[in-house]
Amino acid sequence: MKSTKFKSYEELPLTLTAPEVGEVLGISRAAAYELVRNKGFPSMRIGTRILVPKDKFIAWINEQVEVNV
Repeated sequence: MKSTKFKSYEELPLTLTAPEVGEVLGISRAAAYELVRNKGFPSMRIGTRILVPKDKFIAWINEQVEVNV
């Protein structure tokens, strides 16, 4: 199993790239890009880069857990 460089939410950078989102969630790079482009997912564009604010990402994860429980 592939190890991730992030062990806790505190270790996440202020903004995450799509590949970092994929690494955190344990999904492929392609799936991460598809996710960050979805309406309702907290991402922003700066030029050609897609970034995900750490606090919004954590809130999104928590919302998904609450919805699916």
